[in-house]
Amino acid sequence: MRLIPVLTLCLALAAPAFAKPHLREVPEIDDTLMQIAIADEIRKTCDDINARMIRAFAQVTQLESRAKSLGYSSDEIDDYVSSKSEKRRMREKASGWLAAQGVKADDDKALCAFGKAQIKKDTYIGSLLR
Repeated sequence: MRLIPVLTLCLALAAPAFAKPHLREVPEIDDTLMQIAIADEIRKTCDDINARMIRAFAQVTQLESRAKSLGYSSDEIDDYVSSKSEKRRMREKASGWLAAQGVKADDDKALCAFGKAQIKKDTYIGSLLR
């Protein structure tokens, strides 16, 4: 009978090892969402650049499916994408990423030039724009 408490203790100690990280800590989700957000910001900022809305929607749907396949619920996904603090964190992350590319996020001219270069290079961000 002593086996049951020992087994319960072992499972309790192992549970944190099996806990899912927050979606912000899953690079394939968070980094891709950041690039989609950058493409969206370029679309909103630059009059001569448009979004490939169907492609962007498909990418978001794929990200959601991937998150679900990793064990995240619809509520967890919704909380991640709608949280004000997550949106603020994502803006900061995107600004830092753009800065590493030599682009100031608040410089509309530079952002538009970056967007055009991304389209020309057919990068992931460029594939969401036209």
